[in-house]
Amino acid sequence: MNVGILGTGHYVPTKVMTNKDMEKIVDTTDEWIRTRTGIEERRFAEDGIDTSDMSYHAAKEALKEANISPEEIDLILVATVTPDTPFPSVACTIQDRLGATNAAALDIGAACAGFVYGLVTATQFVKAGAYKHVLVVGADKLSKIIDWEDRSTCVLLGDGAGAVVVGEVGEGKGVLSFELGSKGSGGKDLLQNKEGFMEMNGREVFKFAVRQMPESTVNVVEKIALAKEDVDYLVPHQANIRIMDAARERLGISSDKMAKTITKYGNNSSASIPMALSESVKNGNIKDNDLIVLVGFGGGLAWGAAAIRWGV
Repeated sequence: MNVGILGTGHYVPTKVMTNKDMEKIVDTTDEWIRTRTGIEERRFAEDGIDTSDMSYHAAKEALKEANISPEEIDLILVATVTPDTPFPSVACTIQDRLGATNAAALDIGAACAGFVYGLVTATQFVKAGAYKHVLVVGADKLSKIIDWEDRSTCVLLGDGAGAVVVGEVGEGKGVLSFELGSKGSGGKDLLQNKEGFMEMNGREVFKFAVRQMPESTVNVVEKIALAKEDVDYLVPHQANIRIMDAARERLGISSDKMAKTITKYGNNSSASIPMALSESVKNGNIKDNDLIVLVGFGGGLAWGAAAIRWGV
């Protein structure tokens, strides 16, 4: 069975925080943020809007694009590190709100790599014949864990959600290969500290990311007997434009073949890859039969990549 993505969706909050706005809150400048991260603005959820709300809206859009009813969903997987509450899970919350009465539901915690983990898990369930349709959501309200006294990290983060519906696709299409990995010894470099805030060793994370992203991309492409030159479009975790460009250049991929939503949304953790994927599909950058690679890394340390032949 060939298993792939039947529909995509995303949601971004309406509240825009520009770099100029950030200058009023923390000791930084628009020029410093742009040159070091590529970020010009980010979105923060309004009061009363939580991770499950953003997940719900992204999921509704993905279901509509896939032409799948909520009752046809067998499993809901939500990748997040900022659930509304420790329990119930975000997945259970949106299962009820969507009316997905036949779906099992659980959350996945793999930080910025979480969506790829969810996509791979969903693919295996469908390939095994256990489920027919799986909804995979990546969503985070990172504004809940911002340390406003840490100017090196607070300027990076934004809120949002992205979603896909996974199911059977045509011959030669869908998820062709994947790679998942972890390095627990590096967990100290990117974590939620005892005060509940995000904490990052930027230098170590940068070195890890620029090595792991191209390596994982090449690995998943070589698994299907192709080369990095065969990649039509790269959808990386939107962590930092310098990390993204360093990885892209090592792969020999031109700038127009890489999704870039970081400029207007910042780093959205679990949500960044599905948000970038959904936007890229809707603006025509990803076309039928394109070979695309999704690749992410994050707290854990964890990483994941998937090669997909686009189309249904």
